Amino acid sequence: MVADVTGRRGRLAPTPTGYLHVGHARTFAVAAHRAGQAGLALRIEDLDGPRCRPEFTAAAIEDLRWLGLDWTEGPDCGGPHAPYVQSERATWYLEIWRRLAAAGAIYPSPHSRRDVEQAASAPHDETCDPRRSAESVFPPALRPCQWDRAAAPGGTPWRFRVPDGRVIEFHDGICGPIRLTAGVDFGDFVVWRRDDLAAYELAVVADDHAMQIEEVVRGADLLVSTARQLLLYEALGWQPPCFAHAPLVCDASGRRLAKRTGGLAIRDLRAAGWSAAAVLERHGVPRH
Repeated sequence: MVADVTGRRGRLAPTPTGYLHVGHARTFAVAAHRAGQAGLALRIEDLDGPRCRPEFTAAAIEDLRWLGLDWTEGPDCGGPHAPYVQSERATWYLEIWRRLAAAGAIYPSPHSRRDVEQAASAPHDETCDPRRSAESVFPPALRPCQWDRAAAPGGTPWRFRVPDGRVIEFHDGICGPIRLTAGVDFGDFVVWRRDDLAAYELAVVADDHAMQIEEVVRGADLLVSTARQLLLYEALGWQPPCFAHAPLVCDASGRRLAKRTGGLAIRDLRAAGWSAAAVLERHGVPRH
């Protein structure tokens, strides 16, 4: 399934909080292979505050080029297309917040993660199943009964109210049929952060729609995010893209790779004499 060429426009979306590792290499190479001649956009997802650093953005672009992954839009492309950098798109995200607020789909929620975890009705998932969220499910008891209509978020976190019991089904291009239940596998989720920035789910949906992405390829740890995002697409009246979630790359102990994982950063492998082809072939990525 990973080797299928779908011919759907895709994207590369690195987060510059550290150096890319072989897990990123595999996911991005799969995205490029599946997109084929439809092409890719490059988007730098740099909303994670001070953890995002310019040197990591430059390194990501360098590593992607070294891997032989090309894109037709985004930073370092030249041509008429403006760079896609999320920290520069705040006005667009605020417009989407206003649409959701006007529809009554979101509400202010000052509760911290600790509040959610301490709520008696909040279940905790202790499995390693990527189809289950690692976070506690937001308990309905913490939803406000009513709130004042706001013209702007005002530095308060806002959550999307999920329809409890609603089954979200979609066919994943790699994982096959996926079925998740709102209120069980995931709960109300943050779309606007306390620091007055768009949260991941809102920003990704807004950008994938604006950039006319036809297939989103990412790691299998984001399957729950896809269910959340499908609800956002529905609330906004937008057609969602197709989704394909690549298997995760694990270290020798079986743990999912992270940017802090030593020795498996792409630039470390380059320094050790690996070729781009060897990095990709070692992790079962088809040549595109």
